Amino acid sequence: MKISGFTIIKNAVLNDYPIVEAITSILPVVDEMIVLIGDSEDETETLIKSIPSNKIKIFHSVWDRSINKGGKILAVETDKAFALINTESDWAFYIQADEVLHEKYYAEIIKTAQLYKDDKRVDGLVFNYLHFYGTYNYVGDSRKWYNKEVRIIRNDKTISAYRDAQGFRRAGEKLNVKPVNAFIYHYGWVKNPKTMQQKIKNSVSFWQENKEALPILESKDFFDYTQFDSLQKFTGTHPQPMLERIAKQNWNIDLNIKQKKFKLKDFFLYWYEKLTGKRLFTFRNYKTLKN
Repeated sequence: MKISGFTIIKNAVLNDYPIVEAITSILPVVDEMIVLIGDSEDETETLIKSIPSNKIKIFHSVWDRSINKGGKILAVETDKAFALINTESDWAFYIQADEVLHEKYYAEIIKTAQLYKDDKRVDGLVFNYLHFYGTYNYVGDSRKWYNKEVRIIRNDKTISAYRDAQGFRRAGEKLNVKPVNAFIYHYGWVKNPKTMQQKIKNSVSFWQENKEALPILESKDFFDYTQFDSLQKFTGTHPQPMLERIAKQNWNIDLNIKQKKFKLKDFFLYWYEKLTGKRLFTFRNYKTLKN
């Protein structure tokens, strides 16, 4: 069995993406790692080349800024990276620039991928998610955070990235997937408040037209982390590649996790999920095979 990893990245230094940690975290489970670097204004390529691995294969791309609504450019670039993986690979492991895999899941991922390698009904594997917020001590636990998404797909080029590359589809249809007992750790909302706000300003044009983006571009320079509906304390361990970054954290935010900001319907759905472990009426970007 062969697994290829793939990712896209642009302006990793300017936006403080943990791309080195993301790539490093999946290297032990992939046979090659495709990194498609966009036309960056910083030392992104130098950063990627600093990773000591002969599995990494660097390619370059120029992002089409005319595709600047709904994050579509991210899907376009993701598809370009997917097209570059080895044709002999059975699976493709997609990791985004702010996602990191914990090493405790390596064996489980390899076992699950091997289990379904020859079962052509299975288009991909769906992972659980932890979304960190503000600092490395808090995770979002409300329904606004997607709790599962597909990150390993079959090496089938009829599959393509969907919308802003949060997930994948085949000809617009949801993929048939099996769950893997593993979590992706998402760190996209953990940055110094000033860096966080600047990153939002830098990337807003990928989702909105210039006129719609103007209020964000003219907003204050520090992100207000008190704008959350529900958080909980994180009590586990972080992936090994993240430890050095975490040790260098140069800001502190004390968030009141007793604070809950829900509409009545969301309040009941939140507590139902807490009590039963089931998330009702939620959007799924895939179809889970039952047997």
